[in-house]
Amino acid sequence: MEGSPQPPQPPQQPASKHGQQRHAYNEQQDIASRPCQSCGGQMEFNIEHQSLVCAHCGSDSEIVHAPGAAVVEQSYAMLGSRAASGELNTHLEGEKEIICQNCGGHTTFVGTTTSTRCPYCATPIQRTDIHEAPDRLAVDGVLPFQVTDERARELLQTWVNKRWFAPNEFKKYSSAGSFKSVYAAYFTYDAFATTRYQGRRGDDYTVTVGHGENRRTETRTDWNHVRGVVQDSFDDITVLGNTGFNDKFVGELEPWPTQGVQPFSPDYISGHLCRTYDRDVEDCYRVARQRMDAAIEQTIVRDIGGDHQRIEHRQTDLQGLTYKHVLLPIWLLTVIYQGQPLQVFMNGVTGEVHGERPWSKLKIALAVVAVVLAIVLLITLVSLGRSG
Repeated sequence: MEGSPQPPQPPQQPASKHGQQRHAYNEQQDIASRPCQSCGGQMEFNIEHQSLVCAHCGSDSEIVHAPGAAVVEQSYAMLGSRAASGELNTHLEGEKEIICQNCGGHTTFVGTTTSTRCPYCATPIQRTDIHEAPDRLAVDGVLPFQVTDERARELLQTWVNKRWFAPNEFKKYSSAGSFKSVYAAYFTYDAFATTRYQGRRGDDYTVTVGHGENRRTETRTDWNHVRGVVQDSFDDITVLGNTGFNDKFVGELEPWPTQGVQPFSPDYISGHLCRTYDRDVEDCYRVARQRMDAAIEQTIVRDIGGDHQRIEHRQTDLQGLTYKHVLLPIWLLTVIYQGQPLQVFMNGVTGEVHGERPWSKLKIALAVVAVVLAIVLLITLVSLGRSG
């Protein structure tokens, strides 16, 4: 996920191995981080203070937003014309080389990484051309980290310690694994849905049948045709726009407190890893629409009522479909265990933790033996008690 380092050297424009031109950048607007007014060092977003803090002298500075900046919902209907004209670019190609303003070292950005640290002096560096590129969807907002590094490590250790059947080696490796703060790219969707449906409602009732010893009670269902109209309001359905993450565990970090999303500023991602989207807004919408349809189905079921419900036909009309491209904070632990990478994710605002873990066959076997021995002991004590 990080840019690959190259030894410090004078600015140049070499061609990549794929024959594409690779450009070196050292303009201040490309670095995007603000220098400290007191000592000239680079300012980083400090989670505890929710502001920029100089790593050298500790000076504090407020986050800067553009005049009139606001988090605005974007019309999904407007995407069609932009895509048809070829204005939007889904995939990133080539590489970009950025020169650190602090030490002059070169860092090559590849893939969707847009923010990292200089591998030579740890200075925060960013490539802002992606977030501001006219053929990419701009970032509408960012949800700043709230869980500090120290608190995140405490919560992670608690989670690891509760994995009773995880190998001891995994618990040791977890403290030595790669643990980083990452802003992941998400799309959120809002819509108001009106759905007309037809189906059947089943109401159970009981009857007594048979005679004598064969007399019994049976449950039967009375089915009736129904139709109706239901409405659903969807607010900030979040869909991950990055690949390379375990979608199942990242999905379990929801719900995200999106009411705290702030207008985008590169100040928030200074000193943290950041990625732009791999899956575009239309790909992510397909996932969001599946969630909407599932929620609409539950609304219809409740509206039909009764003991059983069958939906035979439905038609949904979506109004006011909008989206936002936002950056959401994730603490990511990556552990290499027996040659396999395991990922553990933490919601950078709520502290919710979910992830992969290995299983210890030895611990499981010992637990099974212990349970069997306990059962045998219990049976023996019961038998002795009865004979006594």
